[in-house]
Amino acid sequence: MHIRHNITLDEEVSKELEDIAEELGEKKSYIIEKALTVYFDLLDLKLAKKRLKELKDGKAKLIDAEEVWKELDI
Repeated sequence: MHIRHNITLDEEVSKELEDIAEELGEKKSYIIEKALTVYFDLLDLKLAKKRLKELKDGKAKLIDAEEVWKELDI
């Protein structure tokens, strides 16, 4: 399922998107979706590093999987 979004882009970004879409023969929405997928992967890595640092600094703690399963009655 696809969901429609209205977004506002910087003029230069918009022009580059149009140029790339035209050259590749792809829809702009397809290029944006693929770009966001790659960016979200990068953010996942950044969040993982942040959480690991929080663990090392004692600002967060791990919860044993057995405890989580018990809590969820799994």
